[in-house]
Amino acid sequence: MQPSINSYGISAKYYDGAYASMQNLDDVSFYVDLAKELGGPVLEIGCGTGRVLIPTASAGIEIHGVDNSAPMTEVLSGKVNGLQPSVRERITLHSGDMRDFDLKRRFRLVTIPFRPMQHMYTIADQIRALTSARAHVADGGVLAFDVFYPKFDRLPMGIGEEILEAEWTPASEPGRMIRRWYKKDTLDKINQILTLTFIFRTYRGDRMVLEESETLKMSYYTYPHLLALFKLVGLEPVAEYGSFAKTPLDNSAAEIIFLLRRI
Repeated sequence: MQPSINSYGISAKYYDGAYASMQNLDDVSFYVDLAKELGGPVLEIGCGTGRVLIPTASAGIEIHGVDNSAPMTEVLSGKVNGLQPSVRERITLHSGDMRDFDLKRRFRLVTIPFRPMQHMYTIADQIRALTSARAHVADGGVLAFDVFYPKFDRLPMGIGEEILEAEWTPASEPGRMIRRWYKKDTLDKINQILTLTFIFRTYRGDRMVLEESETLKMSYYTYPHLLALFKLVGLEPVAEYGSFAKTPLDNSAAEIIFLLRRI
């Protein structure tokens, strides 16, 4: 199992505030409802700061979380320590790389929520990650994950342009406003990789008092690409959706969501 790494060194401290401010996110209830339906224990791969993990535990489900980002898991550990004992005891955290971790047990539900698979940039790494996930799925269990649906007409648009996507006031600092921009830096159409920069600017009134930035790479997938990966690692779909409202996976989809079983 690989040691923790210092990825998300800047983004981790802003992560919860940024995504809590985005009103269009509805993935948490999808994964929590799936955990309630299938029962625990659940394994969440790429658990980050616990945006999905903690609500799952709060719903009465035992859950294990795996991540290799030390800054993200430090935030999560602090949050877990502040939970009620009855919730905290349902949570077990592990440090590990999604490509090669081994918890030596299987789970009724394994999830990779909110796009960790998009940090797998090569076919070899994608196969390794899905193989590791599959190895933790119990007989009759389900692997669930999502990636974004690539809008190929929009991917090359706005290269170099800063776009404001979130703003929020930290509860601990009511006099401050934090805004997050993203900027597309490069698009590699051959390898299907998009490079972004997230820019965090903190304001007191109208005056900017701090600016920090961090680069992020994301791979993107096509539907046939994913189906080929599933065949290579011994998985098959049991359901597929184009949104967390379970709409069809068609040309209007915003997400690519799969529920898979071992074959």
